[in-house]
Amino acid sequence: MNPEIVLPALAAGFEALMEYLSAHVLTCLIPAFFIAGAIAALLQREAVLKYFGKDSPKWLCYSVASTSGTILAVCSCTILPMFAGICRRGAGIGPATAFLFAGPAINLLAVVLTARVLGLELGAARIAAAVSMAIIIGLIMAAIFERGSDEAEGTEEAACTVPASGGGGEDGRPGYIPPLFVGFLVAVLLAATSGIDLWPKAAIVSALVIASAWLLMRYFTEMEKASFLEETWWLTKRIFPLLLVGTFITGIIGYYLPVDLIRRIFGESDFAACLVASVIGALLYMPTLLEVPIVGTMFGYSSGAMAPGPALALLLAGPSMSLPNMIVIWRIIGSKRATVYITLVIILSTLMGMIYGMVAS
Repeated sequence: MNPEIVLPALAAGFEALMEYLSAHVLTCLIPAFFIAGAIAALLQREAVLKYFGKDSPKWLCYSVASTSGTILAVCSCTILPMFAGICRRGAGIGPATAFLFAGPAINLLAVVLTARVLGLELGAARIAAAVSMAIIIGLIMAAIFERGSDEAEGTEEAACTVPASGGGGEDGRPGYIPPLFVGFLVAVLLAATSGIDLWPKAAIVSALVIASAWLLMRYFTEMEKASFLEETWWLTKRIFPLLLVGTFITGIIGYYLPVDLIRRIFGESDFAACLVASVIGALLYMPTLLEVPIVGTMFGYSSGAMAPGPALALLLAGPSMSLPNMIVIWRIIGSKRATVYITLVIILSTLMGMIYGMVAS
C-alpha cells in the first residue's frame, strides 16, 4: 500500500478520535455511563412495562411506550428480548411496537451526544420526531392488527400481568429514592455539558456529585451498590471500545469519502435523499452512540455535505433497526406485522426528515 495514501487517512482517523475523546468523554460519556448503570441496576423495568396492557388508557400506555427509551437506556439489540417478553405477557401490539421503536430511538446517551456533537437543533428534532413516530407507529399497528383475524397470532390474548412494584425499597427505603438518585446523575450530565463558565460549572457538578454519593451511601444496600458499579462497568467496557474503534474508522472513511457524491445524494432534504437515508439506516447495524459519528463524519453532516433532512432520517431509522434486528422482529410478531412495522419506520423516518429539512432550511 502506498504510504502517501494510507498515512493521511490514518492521521484523519486519529484526529477524529482525539477530537471525540477530548470533547465528549469527561463531560458527557462518563456521567452517561453512570446513569445507564443506575437505570439498569436500581430502577425496576416492571414499573414501566405494567402500563403496556391493551386495556390501559391509550394516553397513558402510548405516553409511557414512546418515552421509555430515556428511562431504560437500551439499544436495538437489548430492546428485542424486552419486546418479546411484553408480547408474551399480552401487551397490545400498538404500545409494544411503540416501545420497540422508541427504546433505542431516544436512548438517553445517544440523544445527549447528538445534541452535543451535531447540534442542539438536531438533537431536539430527534427527540420530537422519535416520540411522534413511536405514537403514530403504535396507533397504526393497533388499528390494523388489534382487531380481526390477526389476533389469533397471540400477542393480544391477555392484558399485561406484570405486577406493580411496591412503594418502598430495601429496608423501608422510600420509593422515590432510586428515581431521585438517577435524577441527580442526569443533573450532573446536564450541568457538565452546559455552556456555563468553568468554575461555576465545576461547583455545580461537584455539589451534584456529592449529593449523588450521599444518596448512594445512605439509602442503598451493599449489594445494590455493587450491582450499580458492575452494570456501569459492563456498559462501559461493552460500548466504549466500540465507540473508539467506530470513531477511528469513520474518520478514515470520512477522509476517503467523495464529498461531491455525498452532496449530490444527501445535499438536499428532498424525498429521494431522505428515503435513501432511511433505507440505509434501516439496514446498517449502528451500535449505541456510533450513529452520531457516522452521521457527523462518515456522511458529512458536520462538514455541511449532508443536509439536515437526510441526517435526521438516518438518525431515526438507524438506531432503531438493522438487518439482524428485522429478522428477530419477523420471528417475534410474524411476517405481516413485521413487514408493516418496518415499512412504517422507513416511511415515517423519510417524512420526518423532509419536514425537518423544510423547517431547518
